[in-house]
Amino acid sequence: MRRILGIIVVAAIAVAIAWWIAGLTGHFAATIAGYTIETTTPVATLGLIILVVVIYAVLRMLALLVFLPGRMRRWRTRQRRDGGDLAVSRTLVALASGDQGEARREAKRARRLLGDTPQTLLLSAESGRLAGSESEATELYRVMAARSDAAFLGLRGLFRQAMERQDWAEAAILAHRAEEVRPGAAWLREERTLLAVRTGNWSQALLLAGPGAPHVAYATAAAEAEANPDEALRLAKRASKEDPGFAPAALAYAVRLRAAGKEARAQEVLRRAWVASPQPALAAMALARTDDTLSRVKEAGRFVADNANHPESRFLLARMCLEAGLTGEARRHAEAARQAGLTQRRVWLLLADLEAEERGDTEAGRAAQHDALRHAAAAESDPVWRCDACGTAQLHWAAACPTCHAPGQIQWRSARSSIPTVSPAGTLIELD
Repeated sequence: MRRILGIIVVAAIAVAIAWWIAGLTGHFAATIAGYTIETTTPVATLGLIILVVVIYAVLRMLALLVFLPGRMRRWRTRQRRDGGDLAVSRTLVALASGDQGEARREAKRARRLLGDTPQTLLLSAESGRLAGSESEATELYRVMAARSDAAFLGLRGLFRQAMERQDWAEAAILAHRAEEVRPGAAWLREERTLLAVRTGNWSQALLLAGPGAPHVAYATAAAEAEANPDEALRLAKRASKEDPGFAPAALAYAVRLRAAGKEARAQEVLRRAWVASPQPALAAMALARTDDTLSRVKEAGRFVADNANHPESRFLLARMCLEAGLTGEARRHAEAARQAGLTQRRVWLLLADLEAEERGDTEAGRAAQHDALRHAAAAESDPVWRCDACGTAQLHWAAACPTCHAPGQIQWRSARSSIPTVSPAGTLIELD
């Protein structure tokens, strides 16, 4: 409707102008090179208008001819850019879908149309990696690393390749160069942390680790690897303070306190860790300086006093009492541990030793011992250091799993995902 009204308005204006011109009075005369032109004013006005239109059209044609080459160049550039952008999009789709042939074809087309831009170089390198041509990708990464506008992209690609082939020295050099190009990059910080973990540089890993990282594991490992006693003590103290119940941290701290002559403080750290999360190595270190078996029973009682009803405390006391020949007390504690839910193989083996100690080589003793051993064969396996990431068991705790290299994942675990236990107050609870 608006278009129709517009046409009507324009037509009305044109008619009005034509009517006005037709109504003009008078004559027009012009002499050019001896020729005289005479006409009426309306005709002269109309002729002048036509002359202006013709001159304008001629000038436009001349301008079009003059600027045509530039416009053609811009048109071809736009066509190449549009084609290159389409090739880039197709390359990304091919990379996402794992189509290595399509990715390489479209990446080459994008590079031909757009030139060696950071985007096309990166896509070409990634397409080469997808096709298994690491040498091609390496060459392209090096080209990017030499350019000021793509240096970080190139260094990142080279760093990733070095990490994959476990060339730690080269990876460290590349990480340093990348840090100079883009200081404080979040990705680079994470990768440098991973590099520190893989090379066992725990102090560096602790320094670089961000929120959510296993700081306790890094600090503990750094303390164990530190040659300076004062620095090792500081790192161990930090680890123990962050997680008082983490046995490796408590042990690292207690070892250094003991070496510094602070035995009372070392025992306090071990007792605090036992209350939070009992672990046999804590008791072994706490009782290491006591050789007499009866004295070890007393020391063990004092050690577990704040968590005496925990099944691990009961089991420890049962073992100490058996070593001291206190079979009655050993049986009482062993049964208490078993009734509290500790039915692992070690409990039944302790009961088998207890039967042999109490009844000797008698028929009843052999029968009771055989029964305990039969239960031990079918019982749940004893807890071990186990990686929560890959599930593999380890002989010793480590800050990173030797199998899958995941940091901070090795925990003291039994075969079951959870075991019933008893809180210091004596209430049964469930621990994951």
